[in-house]
Amino acid sequence: MSRSEITVDLSALRRNVAALVDAAGGAELWAVVKADAYGHGAVDCARTALEAGARALCVATAKEGAALRAELADVRILVLSPLVEAEEHVARGAGLEVAVSTRRLPEGLPVHVKVDTGMGRFGMSPEEAAQIDPGRVAGVMSHLATADEDEAFARAQLDAFAAVAGRFPGATRHIANSAATFSIPEAQLDAVRCGVALYGLSPFGREPEEHGLEPVLSWRSYVAQAKVMRSGDSTGYGRRFVAERETRIGLVPVGYGDGFRRGLTGTEVLVAGTRRCVLGTVSMDSFAVELGDEPEGALVTLVGDGLLVEEHARHAGTINYEITTGIVSDPRRAERRVVDG
Repeated sequence: MSRSEITVDLSALRRNVAALVDAAGGAELWAVVKADAYGHGAVDCARTALEAGARALCVATAKEGAALRAELADVRILVLSPLVEAEEHVARGAGLEVAVSTRRLPEGLPVHVKVDTGMGRFGMSPEEAAQIDPGRVAGVMSHLATADEDEAFARAQLDAFAAVAGRFPGATRHIANSAATFSIPEAQLDAVRCGVALYGLSPFGREPEEHGLEPVLSWRSYVAQAKVMRSGDSTGYGRRFVAERETRIGLVPVGYGDGFRRGLTGTEVLVAGTRRCVLGTVSMDSFAVELGDEPEGALVTLVGDGLLVEEHARHAGTINYEITTGIVSDPRRAERRVVDG
């Protein structure tokens, strides 16, 4: 057993793509594969998403796009984040499309005018967008701030976007994320940009199966050492866990250096299929878990086998895709397996 084994199930990703294509109601599905496909592996996931019905890819940087172009010759690839001028030659060389948040349009690149309709992040004002020559524009886009929790604000953004998008006839209109694809049909327009749901993660932080999604990633380790703690013994930095009675613990050789966050003290993992509590402070390279009679060498599931990323996210007070993007797949620390079916 590897100290840290990450498994990516491409067959689950295919089924998630099918669910999103169905939910998109005729709009194109654009697969967001930035940040190494949210920690799942950009090339594998991009290729599989396209085979399953996605029509384009979205990345954060020109270099992410260029790396995909080296593997995928003909697909439409959109860079979502602003480029510095020094990156423009990378985008041109790779045949990428780029989102622009100011009135300066880079030469020789298809541009998507990014309008800030209420997200308060990158994007130009509707008034600035109105001054752009429509003949230079391949797409017009915005981003929803609250599609997962406040549909009223999202619909106000849609109204603002519609007023701008009408100035660019023939341009591809896109604003919907994963949450809006499922919950706000009028946001679907010409294309939907879906990331988190592709990977079987709930855009609402709930159970993925509510929307027919299946987790794509699983993560496992093992009990490298078992020991018995007496009453008063502690484990980990700061003595955050002190045994009140004789307690058997297992030491798992994964920690926050592998992406198992320090804030996951107290969460649950599966030891030989049984839910067990993480005890004490998570270290860089290890954590302790309570044991029953499970032996040294027992399989420890950190994610998978019914244990959801969403559970860890709720425990850590964060979102599910911050957990997956933090999982370290560097071969010096982990073994990554790709399965399909």
